Amino acid sequence: MARGQGTNIEVKKNNRNRIFRYICKCEKVSNPDISYELKMSLPTVTQNTKELMERGLIEEVGELQSTGGRRAKGLSVIADAKLAVGLDITRNHIALVLTNLVGTILKYERFSQTYRMEEAYYQEVNRKLEQFLEESGVAREKILGVGISFPGIVNLEKKVIAYSHVLGVESLPFDEISRFFAYPCYFLNDANAGAYAEGIQMETPERFFYLSLSNTVGGAIFDEHELVQGKNFRCGEVGHMTIVSGGEPCYCGKQGCLDVYCSAKRLSDAAGGKLEHFFNSLNQGEKEAQKLWDQYTTYLASAVNNIHMVLDCDIILGGYVGSYIENYLQDVRDKVSKRNTFSEDGTFVKACSYKVGAAALGAARNVIENFTEQV
Repeated sequence: MARGQGTNIEVKKNNRNRIFRYICKCEKVSNPDISYELKMSLPTVTQNTKELMERGLIEEVGELQSTGGRRAKGLSVIADAKLAVGLDITRNHIALVLTNLVGTILKYERFSQTYRMEEAYYQEVNRKLEQFLEESGVAREKILGVGISFPGIVNLEKKVIAYSHVLGVESLPFDEISRFFAYPCYFLNDANAGAYAEGIQMETPERFFYLSLSNTVGGAIFDEHELVQGKNFRCGEVGHMTIVSGGEPCYCGKQGCLDVYCSAKRLSDAAGGKLEHFFNSLNQGEKEAQKLWDQYTTYLASAVNNIHMVLDCDIILGGYVGSYIENYLQDVRDKVSKRNTFSEDGTFVKACSYKVGAAALGAARNVIENFTEQV
């Protein structure tokens, strides 16, 4: 293919992609509106929206109000034209999310399922997935793929789960997992998936750090609408930075890791294994719960301040603890502010937007994004 022809094809694809993304953001929009906002010629926009209609991705939805002259036809994305599934795998549970092209959660379920590196485990996960889709009543041909969130180092270049101490997995090829499912599979680290859920919908491409406070602690950097992966796909793994020199032992074999002091288990283990029970006790003013929360947030504030000093960006608190933290956010901000050298007020510390199923949602949104890039 000649260079000029190849470049022209890329330009056309880029234009169509930009137009489709813009329509996805709007409830109803016209060709002239798109032309004006994206600074493209009206014939270019009209040709591309015609192609998108022919592909069954957008549709005409009446007319817009007239600003003088003939009314423009309204266009809208057919949100359920394509769907994606998110699957979050943890040590003791799996979570499933079904989303459409604009990221709306159509269905969410969480099951108890202890992880085992056995065929029977993945066969059971696939059975639950198919039952989940059957109950959703969706046509299987609409499913773009399954985004799979894993707790561990997910190497996208080598296409392996490089290491997951939590699951007892090392150098597990993606193919060894995806062969159990009837759909294309896309893999993400769990903290990266949570960050993806938070960041992909943001209007402004601001950088932030996502701190996942679940039964393990992880993190991710989201910048310019993309995840920052790092040389070895370990970027953001703050759970194993030392927070207390010579401190308590961590499951990784080291001492004093942030994971020891700020995992959700630190709180739930003191409440019969239920994080909800811990926060109920905290709300009721029980002294032991308050004491433990004070210790927890002190360590958390130290970690958050350290991360902020290095990255100078917002810190979003997510994961299991993040889903409860909004009512206690000021306490964390105050402690962070006291540690901050530059007298900031701590407002750069934020609660997550997605309280339930964030990793599964982010994994599903990754599938949608892969499709959107090819439109």
